[in-house]
Amino acid sequence: MNRLWGVLLLLPFAVSTVLAQQSNQTTPPNPCAAAEQKQLDFWVGEWDLTWPGAKGGEADHGTNSIRRILDGCVVQENFSGQDAHLRGTSLSTFDTKAGKWKQTWVDNEGGYLDFVGEFKDGQMILQREANLNGTKGLQRMVWKNITANGFDWSWESSVDGGKTWQVNWPIHYKRKS
Repeated sequence: MNRLWGVLLLLPFAVSTVLAQQSNQTTPPNPCAAAEQKQLDFWVGEWDLTWPGAKGGEADHGTNSIRRILDGCVVQENFSGQDAHLRGTSLSTFDTKAGKWKQTWVDNEGGYLDFVGEFKDGQMILQREANLNGTKGLQRMVWKNITANGFDWSWESSVDGGKTWQVNWPIHYKRKS
């Protein structure tokens, strides 16, 4: 019985010691609070899109809805090509361990693409390795000429390791009123 009383008397001290140790430990930083997380904020919103159409002089149109989800950690895209019938979605996040942005794209044509990149010199560039008609190449997306109400986005490819790039699909974004 004396032993039980001894344990009961020591229990409050043991608990207070554990709690004191826990309060002395630093909380790990929230990766979603990293300054880099704000680098895609220009993209968040509702957008009208235009790009050169198949018929010379005519433009094709689409829309894109971009929002932050999952406590602001993830940027979600919902793209509709309207006339082009392409619809897709992407998820983007800043990977603090890698120090890079990462994006995964899927679409209604069975496409799956994964990208890695960074915001540098006023441009967001995400790229990936790809098989381009049997040739090893690179594909990338470039957001540039960024203002509060618009920017230019382009889908580009390279077959020389990134020395030169061909613009395959230029899109102009205009923020919806």
